[in-house]
Amino acid sequence: MSNVCEILTLADLCAFLKENNNYVILTHVAPDGDTLGSAYALKYGLETLNKRAQVVCCDKIPHKYNYFIEDSNVDFAPECVIAVDVADIKLLGDLHSQFEGKIDLCIDHHISNTKYAKRLYLDADASAAAECVFEILDELGATFDRKTANALYTGLSTDTGCFKYASVTEKTHKIAAKLYTIGVDAAEINRIMFDTKSKNRLELEKLVLEKAEYHFGDKCMVLSVTSKMQKKTGCDLTELEGVASMSRSVEGVIAGVSIKQVAKDKFKISMRTYDPLDASAICKELGGGGHKAAAGCALTGRLSTVKAQILAAVKNEMERKNAGLTTN
Repeated sequence: MSNVCEILTLADLCAFLKENNNYVILTHVAPDGDTLGSAYALKYGLETLNKRAQVVCCDKIPHKYNYFIEDSNVDFAPECVIAVDVADIKLLGDLHSQFEGKIDLCIDHHISNTKYAKRLYLDADASAAAECVFEILDELGATFDRKTANALYTGLSTDTGCFKYASVTEKTHKIAAKLYTIGVDAAEINRIMFDTKSKNRLELEKLVLEKAEYHFGDKCMVLSVTSKMQKKTGCDLTELEGVASMSRSVEGVIAGVSIKQVAKDKFKISMRTYDPLDASAICKELGGGGHKAAAGCALTGRLSTVKAQILAAVKNEMERKNAGLTTN
C-alpha cells in the first residue's frame, strides 16, 4: 500500500482509543472465531469504558457463534474505524471499497499485514488476534465479564487448533488461565468449535474426501469444495470453516490445500503446512498471506486453472526448501 502507516506500541494504541468514543469494528470476509471473538471482545470492553462500538462484517455470521454475540441497535456516527485480524484490506470483501482509505486503526497478528490502515498495532508473535485484544483491554482497565471472556477464548482456541499449534506460547496459556478465573465456558466452547458438525457438513466432507488429490509424492493434499457439492449437501459457506485442517491429520502431508468455491470462477484458498514449508510464502506468491503454518488467498478462473496455479506455487516452495520434491 502507498499510504503512510504509523506503527503503534501498546501504550500508543491505548492512548488513541481513549481519545475517541464511537467505533466501528470490522472483521474479515468468511469470519472465523478469531476475527469475531476479537472484534466482539473489543466492542464489549470499550463499552465498559462508556464508549460505543458496533461490529460490521460483510458476510453472514455462522450461528454457532451466537453464544457470545450480542448486537445493540445503536445509531451513532463513528469517529473511528478499526479492523481486527484483517491482514489485507481485500479481506474486507464487499466492504473493501466502502472503507478503503478510511480505516483509522488495524489490530493484527499476521506478519504479512500490508499496512493499509492509518495506524497499525501488530504483534506477529501472538498466537491469535485475541491475545492482542486481551492485552489492550487489560491495559485500558476495561471490565471483563463472561461474555467477553467467551469471545476471547473462542479466538484463542480456534486460531490455535485448541492450543495445539506451534504458535501457542506461555503467554497464550496465561491469558487462557485468566479467562478461566472470569468464568469462561471453555468445555462448551471447545465442544461447539471442534466436536460438533451438522449432518450436512458430514455429507460434504464425504464428497470432498472422495475427490481428494495427492501430489508431489503424496506430500501435498488438495481438497476442493465446489458449488455443486455445497448445493447437493445443503452445506453453505458458513459451515465450511475447518475444511483446510482436514489434511493436517494425513500422515506424510506437509502441504494441505483447501479450495472453496464462493461464486462462479471465484475461489477462496486455505493453506496449511508443516516444516520446512512456509504457507505464508506460498500464498504471498498467489497474492495472499498469513502465517508460516496457515495462510490463504483468493483466486479467480476455472477450477483446473486455479488448482494448477496453487500446485505451481507449492512446487516452488518445496524446491526452495529442498523438501524432497517428487512428482506423481
